[in-house]
Amino acid sequence: MNLPNEFEEKMKALLGDEFEDYIKCYDEPRYYGLRVNTEKISVEDFVKICPFEITPIPWIDNGFYYDGEKISPAKHPYYFAGLYYLQEPSAMTPANRLPVEPGDRVLDVCAAPGGKATELGAKLQNEGVLVANDISSSRARGLLKNLEVFGIGNMLVMSEEPGRLERYFSGYFDKILIDAPCSGEGMFRKDKKMVRAWEEHGPEFFSKLQRSIITQAARMLKPGGMMLYSTCTFDPLENEGTIEYLLGEYPEFEIQEIAGYEGFAPGRPEVTKSKDPDFAKTVRIFPHHMKGEGHYLALLKKSEDAICPSSPVAEQKAKKIPAELEEFFRDVKWDLKPWRLDIHGERVYYMPENLPELKGARFLRSGLLLGELKKKRFEPSQALAMNLKMEEYAHTLNLSSDDNRLMRYLKGETIDVEDLIPAKAKGWHLVCTDGFPLGWGKVTNGTLKNKYLPGWRNQSA
Repeated sequence: MNLPNEFEEKMKALLGDEFEDYIKCYDEPRYYGLRVNTEKISVEDFVKICPFEITPIPWIDNGFYYDGEKISPAKHPYYFAGLYYLQEPSAMTPANRLPVEPGDRVLDVCAAPGGKATELGAKLQNEGVLVANDISSSRARGLLKNLEVFGIGNMLVMSEEPGRLERYFSGYFDKILIDAPCSGEGMFRKDKKMVRAWEEHGPEFFSKLQRSIITQAARMLKPGGMMLYSTCTFDPLENEGTIEYLLGEYPEFEIQEIAGYEGFAPGRPEVTKSKDPDFAKTVRIFPHHMKGEGHYLALLKKSEDAICPSSPVAEQKAKKIPAELEEFFRDVKWDLKPWRLDIHGERVYYMPENLPELKGARFLRSGLLLGELKKKRFEPSQALAMNLKMEEYAHTLNLSSDDNRLMRYLKGETIDVEDLIPAKAKGWHLVCTDGFPLGWGKVTNGTLKNKYLPGWRNQSA
């Protein structure tokens, strides 16, 4: 692979005697990974039902390698059920190492396409709130779909500049993840187009952007909160340099230890102006040390004594549950809280609790879209189907993952289900595969009218 001379010289200075080993890794194939959605299934149970060969990623407790040259996990029904996300192994590390707990308020600043946001949402276990933001509205649409496939309901999907986010969320979040836009040096082996992009926009260009994002995010973190900054590049200006800039602007932040792995390399204090030994607590991932691509991570904590303005929580008022919605939810084993309902026209949303005032903010989705109110009836959404567990809905159709009707359902076809339901069954049914929801259908006379969301249908099935 032809690498820019300027890049090679920089890597020689950074790696010293290790440079030749690093260069050799470009002759090796890239690694493919999948990450189990622990909101839907435990790692142990997934291993039992996984239909293809996988090998554990040793530093990611719910991550596995697979042979991307031989198998296509994105074509299996379990992928459509949201049981896993396909992600490069090293890229799993930032969300894995940010210590998110159920009930936290979490921000993913640059969230598209959702590889890290889906993991953060799974860690929350449908408690607290995940704000997933991306400045690109087109990329944010893909982010929304991935979060809904994963069954994440306690979310806000936004498309704002970080500076505008600060208007609504000053001092609000317990945890923040910044997987920053970067020059992408760590991805050269995975995607050769990144080399040309690097030549057009190098580290200096991205460093200015990163410094703006990280300082804006710093003001949205509450005292005592944790922030993880990551890039997929090797350049010291974008990595240690960005963290040093943050600490200069906000000395109330302190670098924290990151849970280790034998392949992790320490950050480089010698590349900073301060030579502060704490920079060795940050992590560099090199492809000649580990079975993955390049990454950098820094975990920071904001002092408990830090003084910063805090966005007040807005009042959530109880609303009357519409009769159509109430009737449908008689078949749902949920304790529907009326103060969390938000109704806009026909659409009904189920909002996270304890949000600030968000008037004027740009949303792609606020909360879980439950469905739409029609004349004297309620039509449940695809997002609700993915958020439910099979045992939480009274009327289900459970198809084996090797049933040929399943792929026909995912293509949007009407299917015969007479053998799976009582003779007089009719109305809304939750379609599942091996116990995991996929979407809705309406049963009439032993036939399932397909209600799988058209935009999600599998045209290649």
